[in-house]
Amino acid sequence: MGPAAPQDPEGLKQLIAAEVAALRTAAGRRAGVRREGLAPDPRAPTADQECACGGSDARGHGCGDAAQGHDPWACVCATLPAIPVSAALLAPVTDDRGRTVDFRVRAGNHVRSSAWLDAPDRLVGERFGDVRPGAEGAGLLDALREVLRTGRALKAHPVDYTEWRPDGIHRTKLLYDAASCCGQVLATWRPAHQPTEVLSLEAQHIAGMGWAYFDLLSGAATWSDGLAAIFRTEPGRPMTLTDLCDTVPPGDVPAFGRLLRALFDGEEPPGQDIRFNVRGDIRTLHVLGRPVIDEDSVPWAFHLIARDLTTQVRSRTRLAQTRREGERLRQQVAAERRVASVLREALLPTHSTELAGLGYAVAAAYLPAEPHAAIGGDWYKCRALPDGRILLAVGDACGHGLGAVARMAQQRHALAGLAHAPGTDAADLTTWLNELLCADPSAQTATAVIGHIDAERRLTWACAGHPPPLLLRGTGATVLDTSHRGPLLGMLPGGRYATADLPLTTGDLVLLYTDGLVERRGEDITDSIAQLRRRLSTCAGLGARATLDSLMTWYEEDQLADDTCLLAVEVLPPT
Repeated sequence: MGPAAPQDPEGLKQLIAAEVAALRTAAGRRAGVRREGLAPDPRAPTADQECACGGSDARGHGCGDAAQGHDPWACVCATLPAIPVSAALLAPVTDDRGRTVDFRVRAGNHVRSSAWLDAPDRLVGERFGDVRPGAEGAGLLDALREVLRTGRALKAHPVDYTEWRPDGIHRTKLLYDAASCCGQVLATWRPAHQPTEVLSLEAQHIAGMGWAYFDLLSGAATWSDGLAAIFRTEPGRPMTLTDLCDTVPPGDVPAFGRLLRALFDGEEPPGQDIRFNVRGDIRTLHVLGRPVIDEDSVPWAFHLIARDLTTQVRSRTRLAQTRREGERLRQQVAAERRVASVLREALLPTHSTELAGLGYAVAAAYLPAEPHAAIGGDWYKCRALPDGRILLAVGDACGHGLGAVARMAQQRHALAGLAHAPGTDAADLTTWLNELLCADPSAQTATAVIGHIDAERRLTWACAGHPPPLLLRGTGATVLDTSHRGPLLGMLPGGRYATADLPLTTGDLVLLYTDGLVERRGEDITDSIAQLRRRLSTCAGLGARATLDSLMTWYEEDQLADDTCLLAVEVLPPT
């Protein structure tokens, strides 16, 4: 069993330090030693001696052969084709005051730095500013003039070069190297990124990945642009292995330690999902590693490849949270339905047997808009009063859920209490119920039809913004007149509701319902009520319960847009 994996960043650093020290000790036994302070080779030319081509020395002094008519740049021009990047010898062009205003291309090679740029050998004899018209705007001419003036060379000087050509505008990024000698400038340039490098960068960006190379002997680190983007480091300033340890959260240190331990042992460990703290943002990377092994099977460098999984991990976390929240809401809705179902059964009994003794058959039904739902503000009331009349009512409290059930219960119980006041009629009950809702700041509006059937079998009823009742008589159904209809309950205080009278005969069936039965999106409610009337006509002779069963079969197929309550009262033959 190997050593335990480090449990904290300091332990990781100690592991790295110990392994690197042992590696350097082992490597040092075989490494050659470069001796300092060696005497110069007497055969080597010195800086004061002439250059081999008869040109100029390292400090720009003229060559002896040049005085005899020899061109010191001839062999330089001849060797330009051997340079693997675009290269040109530039001679300054001066104005009347001796200032360098441009350069003339004296020689060049055949290498093109971009498919749309001409090779330097095709520009010989031309002024650089003419054949590279974007050089001035990109600051390139100023940089070359500075090289000529100061003698300081350019090293990988970046230039964003843009040029209008016959087929449109083109742009490329080039890196320039240039040096001056004997009043001329030798310049080379190359693309900032080769096509394969561009493809690699795009692939790293698309895949959210990057790579790193760690030289354990020298301590040097090389990172790809993709990894630098993931860790938000400055280009060219990669983290060392030790720096990387400080970004690992404590909980992920053992996993990172096991990965490093395997690499130091010369193994290729399986990938690990490891979190890193990137400037306060915790990111999850899938890290793979491979050691670089010498002939003695000792690793002297590491390759690491990392893919950023942060987006996927966060998506999975959000999905899990959504599922948990959905399950919580499902359980909450199920609990509400159970409570509402119990309340509804307690508040809205299916029918009242006491009315059968008074010569009326009563049937009620509740149709939820959603399957298995039992929550809503729809209600009915049908019972005998002490004075011999029958209270008949149906209503719809605004909203859904337990809040609507509570409002429904409040309105139904208020009506039951008011109905026992001596000498009250349907107009009184509707008006008083309206005043109760208007006086309650927390109450919402509601609709209702409230009426009485007296001993002479006369229906007297008031309507507060509710759909009209229907009367099935014989083989035909009619919509009762609602010209006396008043506003919604809880909307306008101070008014009195009017009533309408309807004499009933044996066999009549009165249907009261809430708006969920006749409201359809994109359909006029008048047309929906007419359709209900036609369906009710087909129920002639069925009786109260069978009539509701038939209507519920039709409307369940239509998928109601809102909860619905139905109440049917049938006038029985006298006994």
